[in-house]
Amino acid sequence: RSCVELAKGWRTDKYLRRLEASLLVADENVSLEITGNGDVLEPHDGVLAVGSGGFYAVAAARALTYNVPDMSAEEVARKAMDIASDMC
Repeated sequence: RSCVELAKGWRTDKYLRRLEASLLVADENVSLEITGNGDVLEPHDGVLAVGSGGFYAVAAARALTYNVPDMSAEEVARKAMDIASDMC
């Protein structure tokens, strides 16, 4: 709910609405992306990434979460970024 309120404020603020950015927020239950347009997006599998290598990182993280289920979220994120950085 707080993400929706933040998105509304972002969308209506005179200066922030011109900002082209994304904000990723997460807790132990949900991961969300708040876009510069004021949209709040939730991925179907809980995996998010931003930036030029984001698609590579998402692909790597999805492969890791499906095939190595005992990895922690931090381990998945670090390994996915390592894989993406090798590809970019």
